[in-house]
Amino acid sequence: MKEIDILGANRFETYSKTRTGCRGIVLQDGKLLVSREEISDYWILPGGGLEKGETLVECCTREVLEETGYLVEPIEEFLVMNEYYEEYRYVSHFFICKVVGNGEQKLTAAEKMRGLIPKWVDVQTFVNIVSRHQEYAATNEEKRGAYLREYTAITEYLNAHQTKNT
Repeated sequence: MKEIDILGANRFETYSKTRTGCRGIVLQDGKLLVSREEISDYWILPGGGLEKGETLVECCTREVLEETGYLVEPIEEFLVMNEYYEEYRYVSHFFICKVVGNGEQKLTAAEKMRGLIPKWVDVQTFVNIVSRHQEYAATNEEKRGAYLREYTAITEYLNAHQTKNT
């Protein structure tokens, strides 16, 4: 499994806080499942933070279900990404997942305010959106960082998938 570090321009010399989370790459019928924030105009892979006592697989499954309403089975963890911003190290575990059922979306108040909806999009459409991460450097560091994370993860997935199929 590959591990990647992303060093934010605003990172401190050392980090004092770590946040661990999981994200799912879910492909079905040639489409990618994403979480779309209608109000804030964000496109991200579904996922979120690890809860106490939870395994990484359980976290991925729960987070994708809560954000999208789709029950998934994580098949393979293919990437770990360490992002360093200010005093934080964010550790994201990326899983390739398959849909195994439907459930109920359970959004937080903040996710409801941002208009979070599940959306199936063409993979290349998503790549095109998140590839523009540097455009947000001067105006929205959070969005720039999120899009850089998503762009890095989806291109790593696509590169690995192409390698396996050649």
